[in-house]
Amino acid sequence: MTFIVGDNCIKCKHTDCVEVCPVDCFYEGPNFLVIHPDECIDCALCEPECPVEAIFAEDEVPEGQENFVELNAELADIWPNISEQKKPPEDHEKWNGVLNKLQYLER
Repeated sequence: MTFIVGDNCIKCKHTDCVEVCPVDCFYEGPNFLVIHPDECIDCALCEPECPVEAIFAEDEVPEGQENFVELNAELADIWPNISEQKKPPEDHEKWNGVLNKLQYLER
């Protein structure tokens, strides 16, 4: 099993989770993070660190976000690895909790 990053990370992109990952399995896009499923060791350290509650165990993905399992795997293969915390986007607060943000994902 692995953890995945879901919808609420889009345009929020906090990187608190990246700092605690012991295997550096996070990958960064312009406005979203993903977890590489083949690198994640299921340690669960990242999940409580996410201030917008956008990280889920693969078997606990919220209804309607199942497509993020495949999306994390796809994008982790093309985006660069991130292993250090960065500042979130300036407007991150206005995006927290907005539903159905997939349309805003920048590849």
